[in-house]
Amino acid sequence: MDFGGYPDRGGTFLQDKLSDRAPVLDELRRPLRDLRISLTDRCNFRCPYCMPREMFGPDHKFLSADETLTLDEILRITRHLVDLGVEKIRLTGGEPLLRPDLARVIESIMRIEGVQDIALTTNGSLLTPRRARQLADAGLRRITISLDALSDDAFRRMNDVGFPVRRVLDAIHAAKDAGLEPVKVNMVVRRGYNEQEILPMVEHFRYSGVILRFIEYMDVGTTNGWNLADVVSADEILEQISSVHPLHPVSPRVPGEVATRFQFDDGAGEIGLIHSVTKPFCGGCTRLRLTAEGDLYTCLFAARGTPLRQRLREGISDSELRQVLEQVWRVRKDAYSQHRHEYTSAAERIEMSKIGG
Repeated sequence: MDFGGYPDRGGTFLQDKLSDRAPVLDELRRPLRDLRISLTDRCNFRCPYCMPREMFGPDHKFLSADETLTLDEILRITRHLVDLGVEKIRLTGGEPLLRPDLARVIESIMRIEGVQDIALTTNGSLLTPRRARQLADAGLRRITISLDALSDDAFRRMNDVGFPVRRVLDAIHAAKDAGLEPVKVNMVVRRGYNEQEILPMVEHFRYSGVILRFIEYMDVGTTNGWNLADVVSADEILEQISSVHPLHPVSPRVPGEVATRFQFDDGAGEIGLIHSVTKPFCGGCTRLRLTAEGDLYTCLFAARGTPLRQRLREGISDSELRQVLEQVWRVRKDAYSQHRHEYTSAAERIEMSKIGG
């Protein structure tokens, strides 16, 4: 069975190697391959689809240092999950660049035998050329930068802290200069907020080497006021773009890739569409998510996770920890997006700012 490979900074491929033992499968026969680690629940933006200001104001209680997993605790959990099948790691937040030991986290994770790829998702606000080079030197291979508008006025409204778009564009250049290519840019599209920015974003990033990805506005958490009427579907986005710049579909790079890929007919690069609302891809989901406080979640839309921090600090043995982690995956049967229409009310769900997307 061939699971493909992941590009390194030099453009070659690191071939996936399946474990010598049979992969751990969940109840829907999905293998464990990806781990997303949230390094902090804090963020310096207040984007309305993730951390709306009215819910995350000055009095909001974020995790204290003692409540956040230490590097050693992150590494201990990660080592066991890699042994159970994880090959790809993505570091998220909150805003992960707010964590001062980020470079050390990256370097330490890359030393774990079996980790083949490590990536970072950030809003780019703190990504200076020096920081980008530091992260690349630590072993970071890929980076995704969130940018929801090209118009400065629209972007300031979206981040709700008045942050200028130029500084995020500078961060994208810094990432490219550091060799973190191809840089991916994620745009969450919400009707009535920024759908008018789709074509300007396309025009800006064509021929740049940056992969622009459009994400349907999702009902993660319960604080963002999600309504299906606010969703601009992937089909709408594709139609808007292709009416000006013809596109053709291309195959996914690796199994389980969440974005549907399209290339411009004129060779100007590619875009991706992430359509978890209108065309769910739960059947190929291979991801676990670890929050900054040490809870393990098996779905982006989950209401409850498996707490690990207290167990670690009470001295759980390696064999017991491994048993807990393996059992979490084996009993997993999440497919929320495929059954969204069956929910008549908004259940309590973890917030995007804690689970990291």
